[in-house]
Amino acid sequence: MSSTIHVSRKAGTAPGSLIHIGSRHSKKVNSTQFVYDEVSFTEKSVDIKNDIIEPIINKNLWLNIDGLHDIKAIEHIGKAFNIHALFLEDILNTTQRPKVDVFGTSMLFTLKMLGIDSTGTSIVQEQVSFILGENYLISFQERTGDLFEPIRQRIRLSQGRVRSKNCDYLMFCLIDAIIDNYYLVIEHLSNQMEKLEEDVLKHNEDNILNHILEIKKALISLRRSVYPVREALLKTMKSESDVLINVDTLKYFRDAYDSTIHVIESVESQRDLLSGIKDLHSSEVSNKMNNIMKVLTIVSTIFIPITFLAGIYGMNFEKMPELTWRWSYPIFWLLIVAISSSMIFFFKKKKWL
Repeated sequence: MSSTIHVSRKAGTAPGSLIHIGSRHSKKVNSTQFVYDEVSFTEKSVDIKNDIIEPIINKNLWLNIDGLHDIKAIEHIGKAFNIHALFLEDILNTTQRPKVDVFGTSMLFTLKMLGIDSTGTSIVQEQVSFILGENYLISFQERTGDLFEPIRQRIRLSQGRVRSKNCDYLMFCLIDAIIDNYYLVIEHLSNQMEKLEEDVLKHNEDNILNHILEIKKALISLRRSVYPVREALLKTMKSESDVLINVDTLKYFRDAYDSTIHVIESVESQRDLLSGIKDLHSSEVSNKMNNIMKVLTIVSTIFIPITFLAGIYGMNFEKMPELTWRWSYPIFWLLIVAISSSMIFFFKKKKWL
């Protein structure tokens, strides 16, 4: 409900109007700056509004910003790096579909970072946006805490290729870290479905339909997050902006593209598996109902002749000679037991019981 209200605030506003759409996840905007090349690096926290932040010649700059609710801070970054207002508008709209856009000498890439909440029962998502320039990369996140610490450590320790390459490779590394985390979400959902399947087979009926619906929503959310990323990566690889994406870096983006294909295939497989679990649950419920109806039908069938006899001897006719016989009552019960026993024997022989 709250997201709908926030989205409605954009109605009638001019393109490029900066309005934060989404939840506020932090009290203030935090930012960290990495300046590095192959031989050196510096890392420090910066105050976006007061410190001078700008691209540095012959060095790579990575500025990571946590928190999108401070419009003035985002505007300040936009002016410092000459970021187009439409890019800033997309960054502040956390309901934005993952996409890539190129304008002038900068590129915008947005996607969803997915994770499992503290209870382990649902998926949480966060929009992450990247602004790539000639020798700088700015990452925008909704909250503090991310998947990028291993990459920061590689910069600090000069491990891998990140220090020896440009910011386009750094953007690939960050995107690849987000895509790799999709596999953890898929694994979590797979474990949930295995447990769900066991519950169905064990006839544990507690909230099975609710669990199926929860997993279905999670798969839909995952699908909506991954499909546009595949399109964005494909568009990035076809981009003619050699200034931003080096030809040598394209092979890494192709690898990320292949990973999204694999994730999508896994999501589709899990959707089919979930559909099978749902059908299995429906079948188990139907079988259980059929067994109940079979038992009730057999009981009713056994009592039909007994009810017939009871109806006959419940009539108020004066001349019913057997009513005056001494052994009438025991014979009546013997007949009932004989009929019931013979019918039960017949049902067992037919394997209906």
